[in-house]
Amino acid sequence: MSVAAVHEIWGDIRVGSLEVRLALSAAEVDAAQALRYRIFYEEMRAKPTPEMAARHRDADAFDEICDHLLVLDHARDGDPVVGTYRLLRRSVADRLGRSFYTASEYDIAPILAQPGELLELGRSCVDGRYRNRATMQLLWRGIAAYVSGHDITLMFGCASFPGTDPAVHALPLSYLYHFHLAPAAMRPRTLPDLYVDMNRLPKEAIDARAALLALPPLVKGYLRLGGFVGDGAYVDRQFNTTDVCIIVKTDLVTRKYRERLT
Repeated sequence: MSVAAVHEIWGDIRVGSLEVRLALSAAEVDAAQALRYRIFYEEMRAKPTPEMAARHRDADAFDEICDHLLVLDHARDGDPVVGTYRLLRRSVADRLGRSFYTASEYDIAPILAQPGELLELGRSCVDGRYRNRATMQLLWRGIAAYVSGHDITLMFGCASFPGTDPAVHALPLSYLYHFHLAPAAMRPRTLPDLYVDMNRLPKEAIDARAALLALPPLVKGYLRLGGFVGDGAYVDRQFNTTDVCIIVKTDLVTRKYRERLT
């Protein structure tokens, strides 16, 4: 199914001046890459390659094979792209003989062993002026439409904590390990030479309420949809983050947003 065909099936998904849809041109993908650069490298202090720094774009080889979900503000002067998510289906990766970005951090064999269409989620970011409930819900409505249109059964990807010191995040990492670890049959694990133990505090010492407050909003969003985490964190020094692997079955995603898409 082409990008244009998916957009035609969805129809318009809008809230006021905001619209969510897939990128329809190279220029729109470029705008998403520019937004990613501003958020990841200028705001979050990731370390760009010389080429990225010269172009002010966050870009890699995966961009050319992924779909790019965009939130656009049609009332904004200049570039309307204010949010983005990068989407890669298993059927596309297999057809092109490519792996997934997550495989550079995690052993995802247990995920790949699951039946049905899979979707990798990545490179999620939203302009600081639009980090609110309305924008995030619009992004999730777009993901739900994409999931429904492609009969996706399982989503996965990396979600990040700020900074490269896992000890700073001992409480929320331990909470995820003790209360939201994925079932063994689908549980990814950080690659052996990159593995960082998430089990930093005993289960009985965890204040669940405080842990939830310490979770990044995106991770909390995945958990609300019944998400799980893999075993082990990964310290990404280029992006200045500590990553966890998220797995989400899509039945709750489509059920939650179905009424908003019809």
